[in-house]
Amino acid sequence: MKTKIHHITGWNSAYKRPFIIAGPCSAESEEQVMTTARAIAQYPVNMLRAGIWKPRTRPDSFEGMGEIALGWLKNAGKEVNLPVAVEVANTRHVELALKAGIDVLWIGARTTVSPFMVQEIANAIAGMDIPVLIKNPVNPDVDLWEGAIERIAKSGISKIMAVHRGFSSYENSTYRNKPNWEIPIELRRRIPGIPLICDPSHISGKTVLIPYLSQMALDLNYEGLMIETHIDPPHARSDAKQQLTPAGLGKLLAALVLRNPSVDDVFELSKLEDMRDQIDEVDQTILDYMSERMGIARMIGQYKLKNHMTIYQPERWNEIIRTRTKNGMEKKLTREFILKLINIIHEESIYQQTLQMNPEQFNSQPADKEGNTAFDA
Repeated sequence: MKTKIHHITGWNSAYKRPFIIAGPCSAESEEQVMTTARAIAQYPVNMLRAGIWKPRTRPDSFEGMGEIALGWLKNAGKEVNLPVAVEVANTRHVELALKAGIDVLWIGARTTVSPFMVQEIANAIAGMDIPVLIKNPVNPDVDLWEGAIERIAKSGISKIMAVHRGFSSYENSTYRNKPNWEIPIELRRRIPGIPLICDPSHISGKTVLIPYLSQMALDLNYEGLMIETHIDPPHARSDAKQQLTPAGLGKLLAALVLRNPSVDDVFELSKLEDMRDQIDEVDQTILDYMSERMGIARMIGQYKLKNHMTIYQPERWNEIIRTRTKNGMEKKLTREFILKLINIIHEESIYQQTLQMNPEQFNSQPADKEGNTAFDA
């Protein structure tokens, strides 16, 4: 990435972790926006947010008040001395938001999925000195998220924050959008300097889970939180169940525990290093066992080839799921982790067996520039 992304401390001298962005899901009226802003301003909030244009699934849903609400939000921010942020989904939104003096733009999850839309926004703000928040795409794809950040950064924007708001899933879940914590962690590995903000409102879909998710994010060393806050949540015109009252926000912020990423005590650090050494040894043992297991899988592939058997055996697979899940949970592993693990192992086992049964097919696959075939992807 050519353009350096500045940490919040580089463009907000008043920054103190956690960086808190709060405000209603939607700007519904001038009075609602102003009253909410005044109420949250008594707490350690760094930025005021509100949806002006709302991307809704159904066309008959409330889609925001539009341009008129930009003035409401800007005036509320001035009164309580807070910068204001607005979601933009196209160049017209950008034009109107900038004209109204909006301080921060954010790109929503439904926009991040489209490189065309992100690039148009990037072109519209090229060379400007304005912060941009980029939410993860609705689908769990770290490449799309990283690509959106790169497009905005390459337009000359250096004040960028990544906002983790969870991912859609067809599975039954406790959450409105599954957190998939490993994805934002991977994003931070790829872009080490990027500030990471968690949006527990959209992950949870209900206020009862917001405190847990907020603390989890801070424990993972996120820079801050974006929390939807409404003066009268039961009567909100959008996402009523996931919005806190200002008093609820204050209670949440007061209860958060900030932990340090490291310790200064040399003795304590040495204990941590000892435990990490143990982890390294266990990981090496796991890899050794996996290599041994796949060797057996290749032998099974040869056996099935010799005896004209299909690779996939449903009864055997069901037995593996049942026994490994039971055994793993007895060892205090979560069911979700066990299922992910055995699915990954099963996928590799099938691949190894297929190598034995159809070696010509694999050898004939076209390779990319780095020599990887389609089966290596």
